[in-house]
Amino acid sequence: MKTLSALLILTLFGVGCTVGPNYKRPTVDVPGGYRGVAPSEGTPAAAGDSASSPQQQAGRSLGEEKWWEVFQDQQLQELIRTALKNNYDVQIAAARILKAQAQLGITRADQLPTLSVGAAAINADIPRTTLTPNTDTSFNVAGASFNWQLDFWGKYRRATEAARANLLAARWAREYVITTLVSNVAASYFELRALDLQLEISRRTLAARQESLKLTQALSDGGRGTMLDVRQAEQLVATAAENIPDLERRTEQQENYISTLLGNNPGPIARGLPLTEQPHAPEVPAGLPSELLERRPDIREAEERLIAANAQIGVAKAAYYPSISLTGNAGYASSALTSLFAGPAGFWAFGGTLAQPIFAGGRIKSGVRYSEAQKQEFLLVYQQTIQQAFRGVSDSLVAYRRDREFRNYQQQLVDAAQDAARLSEERYSGGRASYLEVLTNETNAFNAELGLAQARLNELVALVDLYRNLGGGWQS
Repeated sequence: MKTLSALLILTLFGVGCTVGPNYKRPTVDVPGGYRGVAPSEGTPAAAGDSASSPQQQAGRSLGEEKWWEVFQDQQLQELIRTALKNNYDVQIAAARILKAQAQLGITRADQLPTLSVGAAAINADIPRTTLTPNTDTSFNVAGASFNWQLDFWGKYRRATEAARANLLAARWAREYVITTLVSNVAASYFELRALDLQLEISRRTLAARQESLKLTQALSDGGRGTMLDVRQAEQLVATAAENIPDLERRTEQQENYISTLLGNNPGPIARGLPLTEQPHAPEVPAGLPSELLERRPDIREAEERLIAANAQIGVAKAAYYPSISLTGNAGYASSALTSLFAGPAGFWAFGGTLAQPIFAGGRIKSGVRYSEAQKQEFLLVYQQTIQQAFRGVSDSLVAYRRDREFRNYQQQLVDAAQDAARLSEERYSGGRASYLEVLTNETNAFNAELGLAQARLNELVALVDLYRNLGGGWQS
């Protein structure tokens, strides 16, 4: 009874003893605001677009919005839903979560005792020798064994802490995969719609220039034009026509890429709103930089990896201390199977062992150094991830604002180029200009339209990048 009481006291005392450092979130340099945020209305922009004050960025961030609230094209929403269901990267990330869950179960089981039962029946006939007589023996045994490695120094609890952190890291890794997938599908869809728009511009321009070529040919045949005018009109037709095969190639390849994101074999992709009708706000709220630490999945994953590495230091340091184990056996043994559970056949044994490492050739010290270096590595990765996140948001804010400004200027260029092309056509028809003037202005107008389509795409892709960098897309 005294032995049992001492054992219980020892066990209870051991539960509260854990070596190794407890995790404390490291201090990081969080800026007061994002560089690239548009200044408040009525406030002139500072040189270099310096970061705005936290008061300017307060409010709900774009990263807190659900992806179907940001991307309102219903066909795009359907593509994203399909990708989230079938994409292989998402499925692989889910499988890694299951693996981490199983690893946690394995590690947590080390804290508990093991109990096993077994039976054996042995019959032996040993021949007679000069030293031993002929022996015919029978031995039967049935019993149970008990073994418990006491977690006196918290080795197994620290290992469980690390496994639990790795499980959370796997879950955050899946969320980051989802964020990346949503942004990739959206950006690829916008690129597809931009190719559609450029193809439409090229085909419309080709049809118009073919009509212009017929007119120029007729004027040349009637003596009001020259063969040079005809050749220049043919150049315009060829310029518009040569873009079409390349755009068709890029369109089909883009469809194949999106199909892969959806987890499907290459095939056509359904369209929704045209590029020019995709809704997006002129200004988007960025929120506070401090909130980014809780919202970005890659930052949360990096922190969980750091927590796991911190716990592994305790596992390594526990090797300095004695290991304590309790063992017990109980059962029945008899030479006759019929009397196995009768008479004085029962037996039991209970005891404990303690083993203190004395010399291990520096293995334990090196193990502690290794775990401490690993923690330092994950600490630097965590800090680097945060810094890159702040840079990503700032770059996206700058890109979205500047791409929108560029698109506005490009629209003005298109308007001016189209008007110049129209005036040059009128001047040529009236005999007041050569067809070279028409060639130049038509080429400028065509290139300006294609440039405007690219500018619209750049603006939408910048919005997608901003949404991803703000930690949006994984919320369900």
